[in-house]
Amino acid sequence: MACERAAGVWTDEQRNERGTSERAAQEGRHRVQARESASGASQCHSALEVASGVLDPELPVLTLADLGVLRSVEELPSGRVVVTITPTYTGCPALEEMRADLRRGLTAAGYTDVEVRTELSPAWTTDWISSAGRQKLLAHGIAPPAHVGPRSGPVPLRLAPPVSRVCCPRCGSMETTELSRFSATACKALRRCESCREPFEHVKEI
Repeated sequence: MACERAAGVWTDEQRNERGTSERAAQEGRHRVQARESASGASQCHSALEVASGVLDPELPVLTLADLGVLRSVEELPSGRVVVTITPTYTGCPALEEMRADLRRGLTAAGYTDVEVRTELSPAWTTDWISSAGRQKLLAHGIAPPAHVGPRSGPVPLRLAPPVSRVCCPRCGSMETTELSRFSATACKALRRCESCREPFEHVKEI
C-alpha cells in the first residue's frame, strides 16, 4: 500500500519497540490458543471463531479480534463459555453493546451459558490492532494509527498536542491536515489530504 511505502525508515530502537508492542498485541491470542489446546475440544474452537467474528460497534469494518479488544475465549468443564475483553478505554460507550453482541452471537451458535468479563489491565492500545485490521481500515479509506511502542517513565507535559504526519489512505500523500480532533467516534479524527483534497478519518494513536 502507498501508506506503507511512505512510512519511512525505522531505527533499530523503533524496530525493537515495535516488536515489543506486537508481542503484547498477540498476548490475548496466545492465551486463547493455549486454553484451546489444553481443552482439546473442538467446540471451544467454534466458540473462539464465533467470538472472533463479532464486529466492533463503532468501527464495523473490524472485528473485536482485529481491534485487539478480544483477549481470551475459554470453555469451562461446566459448559460455560467465558469471554474476556479489554475496552479501548474505561468509559467506552460501546462496551455494553460489545457484551450484548458477544452473548447474542454465542447463544445463536448454541452456547447457552455465556459470561463476558472485562479486563482493564493492561490497558488497551492501538498497537493491539492486528495487521489484518490495519489493512481493512486502509481498504475502507480510514488511516490506521501509527505504532506508538511501549510507554514508561515520566510523561512530558505539552502546551499543545504533538503534530503527527498521517498518510492519506486514498492517494498515499503525507501532506494531510487535521480538520477536527474528533470525527464520528471519539477514537477517530477528521483529516483532509492536501494532494487529492479528499477528507478521511484517522484512528488516533493511544
